[in-house]
Amino acid sequence: MGDPAAPEPGPPPSAKGVYGISVAAEIVGTGVQNLRLYEARGLLTPDRTTGGTRRYSQDDLDRLHRITDLLAQGLNLSGVAMVLDLQDANTVLHHENTALKEESEHQGGIGES
Repeated sequence: MGDPAAPEPGPPPSAKGVYGISVAAEIVGTGVQNLRLYEARGLLTPDRTTGGTRRYSQDDLDRLHRITDLLAQGLNLSGVAMVLDLQDANTVLHHENTALKEESEHQGGIGES
């Protein structure tokens, strides 16, 4: 058996869908139809219950805030999609870079001057 103190595998709590569509729309300050549109455009993908009901996570709400901020700055949905893709890619690269730096430090600083 595993260590009882070890965290359970799976998505972080912020990725668990807990908010219904109307609650998510109210929290973000937009209409339900906008959330459906953003999903149809591929800007976010909420969890679904076995019955098909959308469930939004805190991560989804954070992404919705980014979407509404970008729209308020004058971007259209295509521009928002491009910015979000670039931000997501940048986040991945940042994490990979950090992991490589830590690995290099643990190997005695290979490649350092």
